[in-house]
Amino acid sequence: MKQGIHPQWYEEATVMCACGNTFTVSAAKQTIRIDICSKCHPFFTGEMKFVDTMGRVEKFQLKQKTAEAVKETLLAKKKKKEEEKQRQANTPKSLREMLLSMK
Repeated sequence: MKQGIHPQWYEEATVMCACGNTFTVSAAKQTIRIDICSKCHPFFTGEMKFVDTMGRVEKFQLKQKTAEAVKETLLAKKKKKEEEKQRQANTPKSLREMLLSMK
């Protein structure tokens, strides 16, 4: 191993959870703070508890609102395009177009 490139290794690193649980592990940091552990995680406790540490629900709701706004914009553009097509179909044709359509 090369000397001087590896981090300091702590055999007795303390892990502290937000629920108050603490335990020791080996790690490169002396103290580690976590949001959820095996004492409070719904999978291990059997309780129905919603865990959203990353704001995923809010992010999903924001994406839904944005998608709805884009959908409305696209529908408005499509409607405008259809109206333009109808307007062009109702305009009188030139003599050349009328003669070419007879063939």
